[in-house]
Amino acid sequence: MTDKIEQDTVASVHYTGTFPDGEVFDSSEGREPLTYLVGHGQMIPGFEQEMLGAAVGEKRDFTLTPDRAYGDRDEGAVQQIPRDQFPEEMEIEEGMMLGAQSHQGPIQFTIVSIEGDSVTVDFNHQMAGKTLKFSVEVISVRKASSEELADGMVRGPNGNEQ
Repeated sequence: MTDKIEQDTVASVHYTGTFPDGEVFDSSEGREPLTYLVGHGQMIPGFEQEMLGAAVGEKRDFTLTPDRAYGDRDEGAVQQIPRDQFPEEMEIEEGMMLGAQSHQGPIQFTIVSIEGDSVTVDFNHQMAGKTLKFSVEVISVRKASSEELADGMVRGPNGNEQ
């Protein structure tokens, strides 16, 4: 039994993520704790770095600048796409988040604007360029199983991915 978050452990944490102005963008409050396999890219890099060495019951507060979270915004990722690239029957509107398949796998994008036959889309992560604050409490830590390490995924008690 391990009691500190380290490489190849499975950590369960309760967390609240806020913007610097205090607005909450995500929280596990009222839900099951977030469980992740440490050191396998399931969390943003800064979150994992800040939580390394934390013990069960410990609370940590930290701020991540964009370079340690979702990166800076790339204005080159804002592009114009002809309306006919979307299914004709699909209703699209400003602010919608959509997913698509690319040669690099699934990607998400946001509809910025629609002008006539042209749709402006933003392929930046919605949190790109943002500074994020986290308050995190460690609920439990355990060694990852050999199956979890092989797959890079946390397995629940029934063997399913979590």
